[in-house]
Order: sequence, then C-alpha cells, then structure tokens
Amino acid sequence: MPATYADLLRQAHPYLAENELIGLVNAHGADDLALVEAVITAGLVPHADACRLWSERLGIAYIDPVNTIASPEATALVPAEIVRKAQVLPLYVIDGVITLAMADPLDKAMVRRLEGITGLKVSPMFSLPTEIRGAIELRYSTDKDIAAIIKEMEATGEVIALQHAPVELERLCESKSLIRLADSLICLALGERASDIHIEPQTGETRVRLRIDGILEELLLLPKVLHRALISRVKIMCDLNISETRYPQDGRCTFKLGFNKVDFRVSFIPTIKGEKCVIRILGGVSKQGVLSLDRMLISQAILKPLQRVIKAPNGIVFVTGPTGSGKTTTLYAALAQANIGDLNVSTIEDPVEIELPGLTQSQTDDHIDLKFGMLLRALLRQDPDIILVGEIRDLETARIACEAALTGHLVFATLHTNNAIQAIARLMEIGVEAHTVAPSVLAVLGQRLAARICERCKESYVPSPEMVARYFDDAEGETPLFYTGKGCDACRHKGYKGRIAFHELAIVTEEMRGIIGRGGDLDLLTASAKRAGYQPLRYDGLKKVLLGLTTIEELEANAPFEWTV
Repeated sequence: MPATYADLLRQAHPYLAENELIGLVNAHGADDLALVEAVITAGLVPHADACRLWSERLGIAYIDPVNTIASPEATALVPAEIVRKAQVLPLYVIDGVITLAMADPLDKAMVRRLEGITGLKVSPMFSLPTEIRGAIELRYSTDKDIAAIIKEMEATGEVIALQHAPVELERLCESKSLIRLADSLICLALGERASDIHIEPQTGETRVRLRIDGILEELLLLPKVLHRALISRVKIMCDLNISETRYPQDGRCTFKLGFNKVDFRVSFIPTIKGEKCVIRILGGVSKQGVLSLDRMLISQAILKPLQRVIKAPNGIVFVTGPTGSGKTTTLYAALAQANIGDLNVSTIEDPVEIELPGLTQSQTDDHIDLKFGMLLRALLRQDPDIILVGEIRDLETARIACEAALTGHLVFATLHTNNAIQAIARLMEIGVEAHTVAPSVLAVLGQRLAARICERCKESYVPSPEMVARYFDDAEGETPLFYTGKGCDACRHKGYKGRIAFHELAIVTEEMRGIIGRGGDLDLLTASAKRAGYQPLRYDGLKKVLLGLTTIEELEANAPFEWTV
C-alpha cells in the first residue's frame, strides 16, 4: 500500500512533533492537499519541503506562483473570471505550450477545458491553493475590481451607513466589503510594482496615487464618504487608534499573500480636508533575495574600487542619498559580498526590510526608546566583525560607528546628504571630531534612482544641436544618440519600466585625510577627490543615458547640475 503524505512527512522529518501532526491529520486527513497547507501554517515543516513531498507524490513539478514572473502574453490568454473560477494561474508561453499553476494538475478534464480556451497545449504545474488565490489577486486585480466593490457597498447600503453612522465606524471597518476594498487596493499596488500608496482627501473625493518607478501616478478616485472608513481600516491593520484624527500617527503592518508576507510602513497626517495616508511598501512579495553588486548595473569604474573597499578589515563605508534612493538595497548587496561564513555580521535597521540568512538583524523601536545608538553600543559587546547601521541620525550613533571602525570593525552605514563628499563634512557638522573622522572613513558612495526605459518600446533619437552643446564640451564629431520609450502594454504606455541607479564613489585618500584633519574644507576635499578619480553623480547618469538605460529627462530630474561633466 502506497505511503500516505503523513507517512512521507514522518520519513523525511523523523523528529517531527508527532502529537501536532496527528491533530492535523485528524482535522484534514492523512493524504489530503489541505494537510500540506496545514503543516506549513503550523510551522511543522519548511514550506519547500512540504511542497516537494507532495510534488514528488504527484510526479509533477512544484512552482511558487506568487514569486514567479507571469508573462503578459500568458495572462491575456485566460480571462480573469475563468482564472478565479477554476483557480488556475497562467505563467508563460513557450513554443506553443502554456504553463499553468494548478492545485490539482492531474485533473485531465480541467486541462482539456483550458486547452480549448487558450488554443494551446497546457503544461500543468503544482501550486498550493492558497498561493494560487494570492497570485490571482496580485496578477489580475484592477481598478475595475475596486469600482465593483464600491458598487456592491452602495447596493447593500454600507455607503449610506458610513454617511449616517460615524459612531459605528469601528464595526463598519470590519465589514467584508471594506476589507476587500483595502486588500484589493494593496494587491493592485503590489501588482503594479509600486513603492508607495498615497490616499489623499480632496474636496469632493478621495484620490489614490501610486509611486511606480519613482513617478507618482493617479490610480483612481473614490467617493469621499469612503475616505474616513478606508483610513480607519488601514489604522486597524496597524493597531492604531482610529478615533485620533488630530495628530500624526505612524505604524507598521503585514499583509499576507499566499504564504508570503509583505511589510508596510504607514504614515497618517491631518490636513484641512481630512487625514492623508501614505503606505510605504517594504520589499514586495518576491523571495528572489538580495541582488549582487555585479547585477546592479554599477559602472565598472565604480564597482571595482567599491568591491576592494568592502573587503577591508576595518573602517566605515557610507552610502548616501535621499529616502527611497535604494541605499538599503546597495548595503545589503555589499553585505552579501563581504559576508564570509566565519565572520559575525550584525545589522541595526529601522525597519528590517529583508531577512538575510546567517546575519544577526536587530530593529529599533522608538516606542520603548530603543534607538540606533543604544543598540550599536550593545552590539559592540557581541564580538562583531561587520556591522550595518541602517541610518546615522545623531551624534551618539555617528561617534560610536566611527570609533567602532577604528577598533577593528568594518561598518556600513547610510547618511542623508546631497553628494558623497558632503557626507564627510556632515559627520563633523553633527559633532564628530575631525581626528576621529579622518582615519575611520574608507569611502562614500552617493546614489540616486531613476526610471529605466522600457526595453520593449525603447527607441533612439538624435538630440538637437542645442542639447548636444549643453551636455558635451566638445560638440564636434559624431552626434550621440539619446533614447526614450514610446510606450507599450508592457510598461502601461509610460515608456519606463524598472529603475536604474546613478552612482558616485569617493575613496578617502591620505591627502583627503590630511584635509579632514585640518577642518575638512568642502572645496579642497572635492578637488582632492577628483585628483584621485572621483566623478560626480551626473557623470555616471549621463553615461547611462548614452547606454540607453534611461532618458535625459530622468537625468535632469534625479541628478541636478552641480559640476561641469
């Protein structure tokens, strides 16, 4: 008699908690797909192991549909209503075969029906039902779905109830329709790769905007009567006081999508027309992990010296730039390259955006006065080799970080400055002594993010002579080509898809250390850095314009003119 799934679990995991497994078997059966989800939810078996065992039992490969990129071509072949009814997810089309994620890939009748609908041969793969439902919401949520939810609320009288019963706001915020509205809005933002959701009160309506590829775009307009209820729903998700509308509030929450989770940082602020809410999406749903430095399209003139610096035994390396410029991503990539198995690597972050295996990660908490300085001081007693400080905000943290760099630790940290050179001056401005800054700082990497041209609709053009003269000192010779995106379905007719970073790297030389020790004159530091090969951010940005990675308009928007390139 073939072994049941429960038996396979016992064989693969002999130290499994038997009493817990028996309870789940009694509830779901010893050989049922629901048992697979139950053991994952209960944390008895790692997700990958649980799915692998069921996949091997079926003889069909497993795929995580939430973290798999589905092609627009495949998505367009199966209408949303069929996808939701059949609980399948189209993934991609190769050589006339469409690959579908299915909870029951052995359902031959369903496979035949889907082949009739798509006109293609179907290659089924196994996915968990919960994952398929989450992926469907991620791929198929549209503003039309939100409009349908609002119509449903109007038909059931919930909108009228919100107008006339504000005292029952908390009860109404737990209504299924309002929960669906908030969830659909979040899924839509995730599907559009947004970094932020803005919920803004206007005179007669509520405007919802998404920041996609750094550009803020209007998504939809909601009836003003829903505004307070939607804001309150988000506050409930963050465990905040919904009756407080006079003061700013900050919170965090987690949204589950399949067996994945997405973390959000949320801010509320009172305005003359009501409370405005901004939801920052931290990390997205992907489990692709941290990008390596050599995959981040960093120019070789910057990448090679940066890779040498992060292998130093001690010192401090700063990454500077405004909020949302990708500093944390770059720091994680640097950590991943510097992290050798026999080293103790620790981070202090606000918040922890990506959990990295092998690292000790700590998170600040202002509610209990657990700040960067306090955690950093404690961390130095934990025998660290490499330390990441998410942000240096005050003198205490800056001084401890620099002193740690002087006492044999390699420190990575971020600062908010306009360029790399200013980071050195900034340390002294907040009170760190010059004799501490000079020997401790190894290098400063400045960074900005710009929208990347969509590869599917990219086209070149010849810039005008005036534009050439503006960006190039020597206007003679062959006229360079610039690029733009004309707009297509893949980029939602915006011409941009994804992000590209501009960088500048200032390696602190002995000459610069002498200038820092004498007070750190910014002009002298800049001149010394240039003699050592430093090029400003705008220089790297222009190189990426000429390579066709972004547009000249994005260069102007994200790398303001400071020096002659």
